[in-house]
Amino acid sequence: MAELPTGTVTFLFTDIEGSTQLLRELGDGYASVWKQHQLIIREALAAAGGAEVGTEGDSFFAAFSSAPGAVRAAVAAQRGLAAHVWPPGHSVRVRMGLHTGDGVLSGSDYVGMDVHRAARIASAAHGGQLIVSEATRALIEHSLPAGARLRDLGKHRLKDILQPEHLYDLIIDGLPAEFPPPRTLEARPNNLPLQLTSFVGREDQIGEIRELLSRVRLLTLTGPGGTGKTRLALQVAAETVRDYTDGAFFVDLSPVTDPGLVPAVIARALGVAEVAGVPILETLKAHLQHKELLLVVDNFEQLVAAGGVVEELVSTAPRLKVLITSRVVLALRGEHEYVVPPLEPPDPKSIGDIETLSRSEAVRLFTERALAVQPRFRITTDNAQAVAEITARLDGLPLAIELAATRVKVLTPQQMLPRLQGSLSLLASSGRTLPGRHRQARAEPVQAAFGFQWWLDA
Repeated sequence: MAELPTGTVTFLFTDIEGSTQLLRELGDGYASVWKQHQLIIREALAAAGGAEVGTEGDSFFAAFSSAPGAVRAAVAAQRGLAAHVWPPGHSVRVRMGLHTGDGVLSGSDYVGMDVHRAARIASAAHGGQLIVSEATRALIEHSLPAGARLRDLGKHRLKDILQPEHLYDLIIDGLPAEFPPPRTLEARPNNLPLQLTSFVGREDQIGEIRELLSRVRLLTLTGPGGTGKTRLALQVAAETVRDYTDGAFFVDLSPVTDPGLVPAVIARALGVAEVAGVPILETLKAHLQHKELLLVVDNFEQLVAAGGVVEELVSTAPRLKVLITSRVVLALRGEHEYVVPPLEPPDPKSIGDIETLSRSEAVRLFTERALAVQPRFRITTDNAQAVAEITARLDGLPLAIELAATRVKVLTPQQMLPRLQGSLSLLASSGRTLPGRHRQARAEPVQAAFGFQWWLDA
């Protein structure tokens, strides 16, 4: 296998569109299709000098030291997939995305926003489509493979990416060239807030929540403060917004203290204007009655008395789905609960090698947030034990890990650990821009790791 490049790296992500449906239709025959798809991708990677970083399910992640080489591999793979004879009545359509940026290795995997950007670009593509970023376009436009040309798709909002990304797709002679608009946040109406940081891990939880939402209409994510309920709900909304004709909308109840104001707050998030002489709840019900829409309602625990509002909306609008975050289940009719677990931290007593440690979601989160404040940060044999202990002592709580990671700007993990063992005020001084519910230490102390009170209200 080719050595993983560092420095300026072009990342390629691929996955089969409609693989679940293909599996249902082909049954045992899917295994052969999947293997043939892998052989075609791997042959294209090897011919262009690509390094396979990893596979998961039907997806590939590869890295190239050369952007033109990455494009050659992607084009060759698409041509090979199109030319292969698949089972009668079926085809294997693979979506691909390319982005060029900083190749920062942690163990045997890459970390940093450029990896996330590449993955999000791939997820915006449709089966058979190859989308590239502006950064990659600048490096390849004068060295495209024969029979390939770039098409400008304009700027698009990607999940987890603050600034809109200018996207292009590569038209390959002889292959399908007409695709729907990219699968980005603009694909459906929404008010989902832009996220300043990448979303790390939780693939299993996202899959479980999506499966639940396919069956139920009212789902509440519960868990104590700092477990990442809000961010998980927003990620699910961003990944499923295309499933709802009328989009996905976010309602933040954190600043609200009067249950009677909840209908007005929801209406404001949806852009529903009040009508003189008509109760706002009735106007809201009329607006939602025929909408196919996902409503994400955040921080409901302080307004449990307003739960009846959600019941009325769900009863009135048969295609409305509501995803709630709350520290407690609301006991509403038709409500289903999903308990959000913390990230699984590594066992400090048996952390194994650095590569294994780096695959821990808790460690990946620590690393990503540390890189944001200290670009030279790496997991090494010197600091691996300390990082493992930090994430374990913080019980895998995402907010706690994020706050701890910001301290690498002034302290090494080895220096941080004894200070955390003595006092969690080290973390309390961080995150001044976090929402008030995360900074309110004095309102409701939560018993966290270390066996004493940590002022973390979430």
